[in-house]
Amino acid sequence: MSNTQSVSEPAVSTDIAWRSINAIRFLSIDAVEQANSGHPGAPMGLAPTAYALWQHALKHAPSVPDWADRDRVVLSAGHASMLLYSMLHLTGYDLPIDEIKDFRQWESKTPGHPEFGLTAGVEATTGPLGQGLANAVGFALAEKILANTFNRPGHEIVDHRTYAICSDGDMMEGVASEAASLAGTLQLGKLIVIYDDNQISIEGDTDKAFREDVSARFSAYGFHIIDPVDGNDLTGIVNALKTAGDIAPDKPKLVTVKSVIGYGSPNLAGTGAVHGKAMGGDEVALTRSQLGWEYEPFEIPEDVYDHMRSGVESGQTLSDEWHTNFENYKSEYPELADRFLVDLLGMLPENWDDGLNRIVGSHDSPIATRAVSGEALHAITPALPRLIGGSADLAESNNTEVDGRGSFSPEAPDGRNFHFGVREHGMGAICNGMALHGGVIPYAATFLIFSDYLRPAIRVGALSHAPCVWIFTHDSVGLGEDGPTHQPISQLMGLRMIPNLTVIRPADADETFEAWRIAVENRQGPTALILTRQNLPQLSAIGAQSFTRGYVQRGAYVIADSDTDPEVIIIGTGSETQLALGAALKLQEQGIAARAVSMPSWELFATQDEEYRESVLPSKVRERVSVEAGTTIGWERYTGFDGATIGIDRYGASAPGDVVMTNLGFTVENVVDTARSLL
Repeated sequence: MSNTQSVSEPAVSTDIAWRSINAIRFLSIDAVEQANSGHPGAPMGLAPTAYALWQHALKHAPSVPDWADRDRVVLSAGHASMLLYSMLHLTGYDLPIDEIKDFRQWESKTPGHPEFGLTAGVEATTGPLGQGLANAVGFALAEKILANTFNRPGHEIVDHRTYAICSDGDMMEGVASEAASLAGTLQLGKLIVIYDDNQISIEGDTDKAFREDVSARFSAYGFHIIDPVDGNDLTGIVNALKTAGDIAPDKPKLVTVKSVIGYGSPNLAGTGAVHGKAMGGDEVALTRSQLGWEYEPFEIPEDVYDHMRSGVESGQTLSDEWHTNFENYKSEYPELADRFLVDLLGMLPENWDDGLNRIVGSHDSPIATRAVSGEALHAITPALPRLIGGSADLAESNNTEVDGRGSFSPEAPDGRNFHFGVREHGMGAICNGMALHGGVIPYAATFLIFSDYLRPAIRVGALSHAPCVWIFTHDSVGLGEDGPTHQPISQLMGLRMIPNLTVIRPADADETFEAWRIAVENRQGPTALILTRQNLPQLSAIGAQSFTRGYVQRGAYVIADSDTDPEVIIIGTGSETQLALGAALKLQEQGIAARAVSMPSWELFATQDEEYRESVLPSKVRERVSVEAGTTIGWERYTGFDGATIGIDRYGASAPGDVVMTNLGFTVENVVDTARSLL
């Protein structure tokens, strides 16, 4: 879209340009002032950079915000949300002035931090600093994958850049470092990070806690550095962005902009006082006077609108040209074109799960559910090549490397096994970006205990409805000798607490296969698969009722029952389901009407109608026991206060897994005794 020739001062630094920049500033100021809440300082300082990006560098189409080959902008500095909202409104996206006036108000499209899916033009949910930069790495990675998969000579249907706008706070957060390190390693040349180096955070001058040479750090990661650029040198900013778009194709770029936070405010510019609160009416009036802005709050001159919305027509032209080119591509490569559309729309190809269907019921002997998960991946990926992912340096343990797919690298961009390195937090946020970009279904794996490291990314991904698949193995004290540092206790329940995250802890091979089917079909949010290191018997082999497809999708189902109404119900998940089953069968031998229930997913069970839930857990049966190798807090939901919970409310121990489980009470005998105590 751009060339390497520098633009001249008269061509860029015009009166209408600077009036437009002030419009960006004052929309941000007025919205924060009306809400009496927000962050005006960063938008005031970054307004020239935002103008330069949207008006001179960005390939976008405001009237077609979801155009497939648009450039992406991720505002990692999510507190500066009014900068993004001002740009979207002024450049013609579907964000009316009334929404700007309703900044931070109930059910407005302008929440305090940008939210994906709520506002046209917002590419990612950002707020927790560093997440957005890592999301942008995921966007750039997805672009590179799709370009390698679908582009053909003369038909570059995937060719766009990703811009991340970052603050000093983003650069301090560890997730940004993890993601940037991987971006440099993978040579994501279409990633452009714009660093707003205003040297102010909430507590004031950043030199209190942050004195490093960010450019040197990013250079060491493998970035091409463009710095410093004066935040009010519009021509310099435009030239920097154009240069970043054209040079060093094998390196991501860092453009450092030296801005002044709160620029234009006579008393607050350059201070922490303008970072995170409204300036107050008197200071706003002084700022209007200093910048020569003679308009009422939220008033934008028509010539500014006309100038800023010139991209509506040109963007529509770009979109139309791309669609014409795509039709030509489709004529020459019809199968690839159809697959591109299916992948980008998040649809699943017909019979995608045939391979999975062939292996359901294939196991009779005990096997670890992590191993079964690996079999599922091998069965699914031939028909669903956009299922792409890897592990945080634990692929051998997580069973996530698929034979024949190769390792993704700059030298092998067609590899589809990813190596995220020991970067759980960055891995999570990068996968969110890949999912939000579209065209791929990312999966990522580590031990369950390390889900704490990527929990912030899981939470933001769930808020974003990003359809990632999280694979967590070594799911309990049953992993054994590694001991309490690696044995999860609270992590499983902690994941269940995240809204819009579907957590599935399968009990055997068939439940694991079905869990993968659910995860792939879940396009409304992320899914977490909780898997064992130790071998588990097949439930049907130890007395469970025959397994039928659809049981796991229900979240819970009866695996053993008596001929009469149950006197006691025993609920198990994952590796402890065999104990629930064994105890129920033993109680039946003793003449007690016992029911065993497998409950692989609380979330799926909660979505069932009341009739089905009542059929599995009849309310009149108050004698219930839950069995799960994790914290007992929360199980009252299903056991009630008259029931009992068998779990772990302490740390584990270093010993063989079966020894640890036995000593902590996970035996059929203990479950039987606990159930009998309720009767």
